[in-house]
Amino acid sequence: MSRVVVIGAGIVGVSTALWLQRDGHEVVLVDRKGPAEGTSYGNGGVLASCSVVPVTVPGLLRKAPGMLFDKDGPLFLKWGYLPKLLPWLVRYLSHGSAEAVRRRAAALAPIIGDSLADHMALAGGTPAERYVVPADYLFLYRDRAHYEGDAFGFGIRDALGFKWDVLEGQAFRDYDPAWGPALTCAARFGGHGRISDPGAYVKALAAHAEAQGARLVIAEVTDIARENGRVTGVRAGGETIPCDAAVLATGVWSGPLAKSLGVNVPLETERGYHLELWEPSVMPRAPVMVASGKFVATPMEGRLRLAGIVELGGLDAPPSRAPLRLLERGIRAAIPGIEWKDTREWMGHRPSVADSIPLIGAAPAVAGAYLGFGHDHVGLTGGPKTGRILAQIISGRHPNLDLAPYSPARFAKRQ
Repeated sequence: MSRVVVIGAGIVGVSTALWLQRDGHEVVLVDRKGPAEGTSYGNGGVLASCSVVPVTVPGLLRKAPGMLFDKDGPLFLKWGYLPKLLPWLVRYLSHGSAEAVRRRAAALAPIIGDSLADHMALAGGTPAERYVVPADYLFLYRDRAHYEGDAFGFGIRDALGFKWDVLEGQAFRDYDPAWGPALTCAARFGGHGRISDPGAYVKALAAHAEAQGARLVIAEVTDIARENGRVTGVRAGGETIPCDAAVLATGVWSGPLAKSLGVNVPLETERGYHLELWEPSVMPRAPVMVASGKFVATPMEGRLRLAGIVELGGLDAPPSRAPLRLLERGIRAAIPGIEWKDTREWMGHRPSVADSIPLIGAAPAVAGAYLGFGHDHVGLTGGPKTGRILAQIISGRHPNLDLAPYSPARFAKRQ
């Protein structure tokens, strides 16, 4: 049995810790704030297996300026951050070709394509199990023509084996009368799911790991100690925790430690927002993506969570008001007359790698160091599979998929 320190207690880190325990390893889980205090708390809550198409689709470069200056557009920019953002942004936009999108989708499908089953395997038999809810997932459109405008993305999903049906007019109304007359067409994917309280879910998983013997340390990790090119410990909170292996899973905050391990990853934050409507007068039947506003509406315990929006502006700037106002306008247009008792707001940081493919695997220059981060909009969806893959690699087994697309070595620092 080896001792593994997992750095980061979001869904990826906690999933890794649990799968490592099941393989017989001793686990120490380290996080600067504690389990589910970051992006894993505030995500959209959808197990979005079909969300293999990245933001950088063909035509984005042409559309982006208009989106930035449209008050109802889902893209925002902190203009003062642009000089620092620019090198990453150029690389990010360079992956907007049809070929690059297909490559990314093919890489993501094995990580997220069976998310509901992956979460059930992770949470089954634990107190977290109750938060995993099977559900359809719908993309909502104004009309058939609006739906057909997304033919490129649906064609990619079809090629990867995803199936859906199209509900129009009365058939859509019969399925879910919650939605207003502005939305008349929906693409419905079965076999998906939702998490009814993402923060509570990840906290329950972490508590289960502790109950099974994991040690939880609340501290900032400052370094990964090594001797002769191999990990020997993790420095956190004034102590060095001895270990045989370390997993870096701190999302958008992973960059500096990854660089110390020989991986210079082009990583930025896509600042995401959520607006929660507590005790809403109308509750949709299933989670949806409202295509016109590019936001997700997910039924949760006691509230409806609206999440989405992309704001580029770094880690340090305070939240903006405009994205939250946009979410409220979006839901009022989609469900006219909706009311609610209370509102909660949140802003968090999605870890976005320039090629939109997460890093999953061994650090190329340091034995015993592993990385698992960079899932942009699908971290919750892909967390359990990512954790299982990392545990398999650390345990000396070969996962049943090609790991080359996720290799951290693709960003190895040039000597």
